Amino acid sequence: MAQAKIQAKMNEGPCKFSRTLSMADRSGRLLENLDQLELRVEALRDTALAMEQERECILEMIQSIQNSQEMRNICAGEREELDLTADRLMGRALSVEISVGTIRNPQQEEALRKATTIIDEMVKKLLDDMAGSRKQLMALHAACVSEAPPVPVDQKFQAIVIGCALEDQKKIKKRLETLLRNIENAEKNIKIFDNQKLDNPKANGCQ
Repeated sequence: MAQAKIQAKMNEGPCKFSRTLSMADRSGRLLENLDQLELRVEALRDTALAMEQERECILEMIQSIQNSQEMRNICAGEREELDLTADRLMGRALSVEISVGTIRNPQQEEALRKATTIIDEMVKKLLDDMAGSRKQLMALHAACVSEAPPVPVDQKFQAIVIGCALEDQKKIKKRLETLLRNIENAEKNIKIFDNQKLDNPKANGCQ
């Protein structure tokens, strides 16, 4: 009887085993999926940061056009139309809101607070002493660059910036670069207005 059952099983052909994924295989597959998603997350953040920078660049270019000498040299009617167009573009650009958060530990939070406070205080002094503030801003900017700067480095500020998160370091450097450009443009405008005043004796009360 037993022999007959064995023979019947043999006649059925080879046994089929159902093979399932091991825990290690499952974990490896999930980890691979997460690695791929991590690449996409970083690409998303990079794209958002690039869009944020593009927005700031556009806003700065619109302001530059509005404050340019070419804008002052055209007649009032045409200038009004260009100003309206520039204001419209400014409004549309400002309507684009992009926010990329930065993950920081408590030490990085404190470092960012200190760096921001230093720059804010410097901005407050701009109107009173533009030339002096420019030198100090250049020293702050020199603390944010890797190559040897042509100006003295603010060592204290450099130590603070190093303690910031990498993304914050980039934003601090960019803010300082924007401030320095604005100061340079302001100085150019002052010189232009001053030259116009000297070139026009009647404006000085001379006949």
